[in-house]
Amino acid sequence: MRERITFIQKLGDSQEPSAFKINGGVISGPEIDAVREDKLTFALDDLPSELHTLLYGIHELHVRWVSPVASETVAPFLARLPPGFHLFFTPGKEGVAALNDLCPTLSKVFGSIECSTPTDSFTSLPSDRFSHSAALQYFQPLEDLSRFIQYAKHQLCSNSNSRCVARLDRLAHASSLEVSYDTISHALKITALWPYQHQSVYAASQPQSRTEVGVLSADMPPGLEPNELGISGLLTVLDQDSESSPVVFSFASRHQDANSGFSTSFLEPTGLHPTLQIQLESNQPPSDDASCSAHAYLTLPRNIFADKYQLADDLFLASKNLTALRYISQPVDLEAPEYVMKSWGSAVLLELSPPDSEKAQSWTAGIPLHLRYLLPAKGGYESIQIPYPAVFWACTAEEGTKFPSNPFDRVNLGYDGLFGPRTVFWHVEPRPVGGNRLENTVKVPVLDLDKSQWVNAGTAIVVLAGFTWIMWKLAAVLFRSGHGGASPRGAKSVKEKKQQ
Repeated sequence: MRERITFIQKLGDSQEPSAFKINGGVISGPEIDAVREDKLTFALDDLPSELHTLLYGIHELHVRWVSPVASETVAPFLARLPPGFHLFFTPGKEGVAALNDLCPTLSKVFGSIECSTPTDSFTSLPSDRFSHSAALQYFQPLEDLSRFIQYAKHQLCSNSNSRCVARLDRLAHASSLEVSYDTISHALKITALWPYQHQSVYAASQPQSRTEVGVLSADMPPGLEPNELGISGLLTVLDQDSESSPVVFSFASRHQDANSGFSTSFLEPTGLHPTLQIQLESNQPPSDDASCSAHAYLTLPRNIFADKYQLADDLFLASKNLTALRYISQPVDLEAPEYVMKSWGSAVLLELSPPDSEKAQSWTAGIPLHLRYLLPAKGGYESIQIPYPAVFWACTAEEGTKFPSNPFDRVNLGYDGLFGPRTVFWHVEPRPVGGNRLENTVKVPVLDLDKSQWVNAGTAIVVLAGFTWIMWKLAAVLFRSGHGGASPRGAKSVKEKKQQ
């Protein structure tokens, strides 16, 4: 196993080597304001047998969990996703067992994952785009990592290893978790990220593993190119180094900070066709030297959807400060109720249309959505939570710009595969108003179970009354016209007319 623990501070918050103590595979230091990232890399042989068997039939698997609680981050951890449980998956050529076992294993590891099989529950990502896209996608809201923590304790920690248990308990406060595997590396990588906060620098090596600890900060080294991030600080390899080594490096990053924020809310009254309003703090693109366009990427659970036909009307889009619908996962059933849906929902990428003004100003964009019919519930209403979208500016880098892999790179985010390889994403920070939850609540009218018996009785009475009325009308017609055969006189008249 290999382990990398990284503390990233803001620009100007560097530390001196003398501030840290290294002793017996343990490093400790002062309390600092920083983001912490823990990244563990496991070989397949180090994994439990059930995971080893599952991954053997998978070409690539990427799990991304994002907390629904807003938090602050710093470069280079700027890539964002809507809160919840995301999965991007490509089966292997002989991955029949993986297709059958994937959903049950996810439920066992992460808790109440509602997929049945990838064939029924996943949606396909476009194959005509760019090579770094996975084949299938799945999403659902997931509040926390409590089930994953319990599973990891059972698989990784012995009863006497209190340090292992305490470390896994810290995941309850993480802002994101990533689990990635691909057949090229034949390694499982688990990455946990904690938000920017005041914390102590402490790390200890694990038996039979290589542990690297970095206490770094953003920097502006000479010669820094556009779209590059500079990093400087101290690196230490535990059980190998007796003191920390200074380091300075830079790298091109596709994910940058737009230094702006947004919030979302539903316009009242919501009804069955709510409009999600995005309030953005600035209409100015983050780069003057590139072509930029604002986008919103939504992952909508199966209880709500966007209508691609409605979003094809240019005049309607303009009235909502929208430019175009750039992508929507398929298929999207426009009529089915929520309780018969098998697929997870839909992903939507919309290009926004900010007001054309040289002066920075706040503005709003409206996204029309539609609720599905839900199961009956007591009280006649059901509350659902809709996650915040990811909002960013997509800007095209200069011709010849390359983005090689870097230690903090994030790919397979769902939307990155919908853009070209020279696209730089300038992320707008979600800043909810009146709380810290990255979700909006909608009250959906449903059939009231407490009153449903009256509906059944009323329906029966109406049907019976209608049937009685029809029978009465038929009987009245029958009695007026009679039901015997034609009279002889009438028959004779007809015969005389024929002879004429």
